Amino acid sequence: MKKEKEILKWFNGELSSKEIEDLKQSEDFETLEKIAHYAAHIATPEINAQEALANLKNRKLTKKTPKVRPLYIKNFFKVAAVFAVVLTSAYFLFYNTNQSFETGIAQTKRFHLPDNSEVVLNASSKITFNEKNWDKKRALTLEGEAYFQVQKGKTFSVNTADGIVKVLGTHFDVKQRNNYYEVSCYEGLVSVTYNDKTVKLPPGKTFRVINKQMDESEDFDAETPAWLQKESSFTRVPLHQVIAEVERQYDIKIETQDVDTSKLFTGSFTHTNQKTALEAITIPLQLSYSIKGKNVIFYKYEVQ
Repeated sequence: MKKEKEILKWFNGELSSKEIEDLKQSEDFETLEKIAHYAAHIATPEINAQEALANLKNRKLTKKTPKVRPLYIKNFFKVAAVFAVVLTSAYFLFYNTNQSFETGIAQTKRFHLPDNSEVVLNASSKITFNEKNWDKKRALTLEGEAYFQVQKGKTFSVNTADGIVKVLGTHFDVKQRNNYYEVSCYEGLVSVTYNDKTVKLPPGKTFRVINKQMDESEDFDAETPAWLQKESSFTRVPLHQVIAEVERQYDIKIETQDVDTSKLFTGSFTHTNQKTALEAITIPLQLSYSIKGKNVIFYKYEVQ
């Protein structure tokens, strides 16, 4: 009974400093603090704690079988946790306006951004952007490869794990794969920032980084990337990067036996015929291959 009175006085701020110190020694004090914290955020009518306690005692005299409903702190926190989950879900449902587009193996996807800029995603790629703030900030995040035809307007930014591409309105391609980063400009002017270094690309120019080393690329005169015509094209690119692209376009797994995958490859392969594609890579490099289901092995060609 004495403890109940102390708790009520503590909630009302009527305890002396010594009485508060004594109450803190109680094993329930931490729980009381949590209850006080949550109660402080709930608007409740003012009541007389002593009067409320007296009324509670008087009610016991008018009931033959009193029902006691104790407050289980564990259940309280379970309810609080559920409430937090509901609030979080509501936020993502109504306030989170991030939009994303994604492709799987052997897929491409064409879509328009809020400003009507057009994007084409290559296989195994993903783009994410904030649709609500697009008019204020034209910025998106890219994983993989995409071709952009950007409407003129405010600065348009493509953020990747390797660098940032900024334009006002132009046509360009960005490819960001494992240890490979490439930006090609097809129209307008593209600004590429990599490791605090910024490079301007006019049409026909490419910026490329392989294994974190900047690599000079030859000029080109194509109007669009080859992969838009269902073909992958390479100029002095390590074989392991070419193999990875074949795997993305055909949903196969390629292993190599006694093959130098750092060897540079120049050429192309089609996305519409697996046999033709494998031959387009192996024949110029004097390699052979074998197929078992979705598994392919590249090995050195043996002269009979």
